[in-house]
Amino acid sequence: MNIAQNLKEITSELPDSVTLVAVSKTKPESDILEAYESGHRDFGENKVQELVAKKDKLPGDIRWHMIGHLQRNKVKYIADFVSLIHGVDSLRLLKEINKRAGQAERVVDCLLQMHIAEESTKFGLDSDELQEILEDDPKEQFPHVRIRGLMGMATFTDDQKQVKREFEMLKSLFDQYRPGRVDFDILSMGMSGDYEIAIATGSTMVRIGSSIFGARNT
Repeated sequence: MNIAQNLKEITSELPDSVTLVAVSKTKPESDILEAYESGHRDFGENKVQELVAKKDKLPGDIRWHMIGHLQRNKVKYIADFVSLIHGVDSLRLLKEINKRAGQAERVVDCLLQMHIAEESTKFGLDSDELQEILEDDPKEQFPHVRIRGLMGMATFTDDQKQVKREFEMLKSLFDQYRPGRVDFDILSMGMSGDYEIAIATGSTMVRIGSSIFGARNT
């Protein structure tokens, strides 16, 4: 597995407007270092304990993305360093991030996770909850959070039309709320199996793991 070569090939395919988050969950520090030494800086983890452990052992200029479901009682462990939290799926979690970021004297970038998949197992806000958060100026209510955009995961299916339909739904919401919001500039959708559809639909950030690092370790 040539991680640097995989990264180079994928990056060369991506438009300049799309950020690649290399999903390094379950992978050893040596794999992340190989990607880092090829010039990559954005890495995604889905478990807080693993993220903190890797952060302490790897270069300080890595931009760490929390891409998994985040429990409120775990926010305090990452609030002082995390670069972007992708999965803000409730108002209660947003309030906790604002609280912990304030204690760390930071403003933490976040994405609001929308439930777009037909699978009931996916986390996320519905359109009414999104409106509740964004209808007033979030900066006043959450001064230590910067809402950068939306994130969503499509249904895990071979039906590309369904995946495209779900991504289009998310892009429509993004376009609806983006006008007038200077910082609202990230649409995170697309993983190893569907990132090409996501980019064609308007994604600005993709989360790719197995195509870079190989099959996930269990």
